[in-house]
Amino acid sequence: MDPTPEDVRRYIAAGLECSVLQVEGDGRHFSALIVSPTFEGRPRVARHQLVYAALGERMHAEVHALSMRTLTPAEYEAEAR
Repeated sequence: MDPTPEDVRRYIAAGLECSVLQVEGDGRHFSALIVSPTFEGRPRVARHQLVYAALGERMHAEVHALSMRTLTPAEYEAEAR
């Protein structure tokens, strides 16, 4: 059974502190907006690695593709203005 967007959201939230976490997808391909203070001072590649680590083996077994925007809370607030 393919994971739902809610499943992927739950997987990420279990392994990464998130202040905003929105996931959309069709069961194999997902897109996510992930806002986390853990991203502070880290480049985009390191942020993505943190998300992949939170997903663990699910990234290879259940989630075929994940497109993500990874922002710090300050970056997210600046976009909202």
